[in-house]
Amino acid sequence: MARQRIHNRRAGRGSGGTGASWISYSDMMAALLLIFVLVLTYSLYQYFTMLETKTKELDEQRMTLERQTLQLNLAQSQLEEKEQALIIIQADLDDLKDDLNAKEEELNATNLILIGREKELQDLQSVLTAKQADLDAATLKLAQQQEALTSQARRIDDLIGVRTTIIQDLSTTLSAANMKATVDPNNGDIMLDSAVFFETGRSAIKEEGKQLLNQFIPVYLDVLLREEYQDYLGEIIIEGHTDSSGSYDSNLKLSQDRALQVALYCLNMSGLSRTQKARLQQILTAKGRSYADLVYDENGVEDADASRRVEFKFSLKDSEMIEEMNRILSDH
Repeated sequence: MARQRIHNRRAGRGSGGTGASWISYSDMMAALLLIFVLVLTYSLYQYFTMLETKTKELDEQRMTLERQTLQLNLAQSQLEEKEQALIIIQADLDDLKDDLNAKEEELNATNLILIGREKELQDLQSVLTAKQADLDAATLKLAQQQEALTSQARRIDDLIGVRTTIIQDLSTTLSAANMKATVDPNNGDIMLDSAVFFETGRSAIKEEGKQLLNQFIPVYLDVLLREEYQDYLGEIIIEGHTDSSGSYDSNLKLSQDRALQVALYCLNMSGLSRTQKARLQQILTAKGRSYADLVYDENGVEDADASRRVEFKFSLKDSEMIEEMNRILSDH
C-alpha cells in the first residue's frame, strides 16, 4: 500500500495539478481506510477480547453449571436415597400401624373379656357378700345356740349334782328314821315289798301297808319337797309291778290299781301340809307296769316275790332340758 502511494505520487507529479489532487484524495482515502482498518482492528480486538472474556465467563458459568449439575445430581441421588429410606420407613410405619391395629383389636377383645370377668367378679362378690351375711347370721345363731347349750349343760350338770345330793339326803334321812328302805345309788329309786301293802290279787292297801306309808311318805317328801330342790324336781312316780303269773292285761290293771291306791293314800294323808298336798297334785303320777320289769336272781330265774313290788321314783327336769337341747340342735 505504501508502494502504491509512492507510485501515485510519482504519477501525479507527472500529470500536473490533477494528479496532485488525486494524490491528496488518495491519501485521504488511504488515511480513512487506515482509520477504518484501525477501528475495525480495534473493534475486532475488542470483540475478541470481549469474546474471550465472555467465553471465559461462559466456561466459568458452564463449569459452575456442571458443578451445580453435579451437586443437583448428588442432591437428587440423596433425595432418591431419602425417598427410598422414606418408602422403607413408610412401609415400617404401615407394618407398625397394622401391628398397632392388631394390638388394639386384641386390647379391645381383652377389655371385653376383662369387662366380662369384672361382671363375673361383681356377681361373685355379691354372692360372697350374701354368703358372708348368711355366715354371719349363722355364726350369730350358732353362738346363741352355743350359749343356750352351755347354759343347758350347766343346768344338766347342776341336775346331776342335785340328783346325787337328793339320793344322799334320802339315804341319810331314811337311815336316821330307821326306815328299812333301800335307795338305789344310781337313780334314787326306792323299792317296797308289795306283800306289805296288798293281799294276793287285790289292790286294797292293808293296814300294815298304811302304817308303812305313814312312816315313809313324810320322810320321803321332807327331802324331795325341800325348797332347794323345787326348781329341779319334775315328777314323783309311784309304780306298781307284778310277777308273771296270769295275763299281761290283768296284771297291768292290777299294777295300775295298786299304784293308784298308794298315790291316793299319799294325797289324802293327814300328816301332810296343804302346801305339800298342793305340790303333790302337781308332780305325783301313778303307773302300772304289769310284769314288764321283772326281777331275776343270780341264776337268771324270775324272783316272783321281788317282782311284786311298789317303787317310789323321782325325776328331775332334765327331760325338759333335753327336749330343749334337741330343739336347739334341730334349729341348727
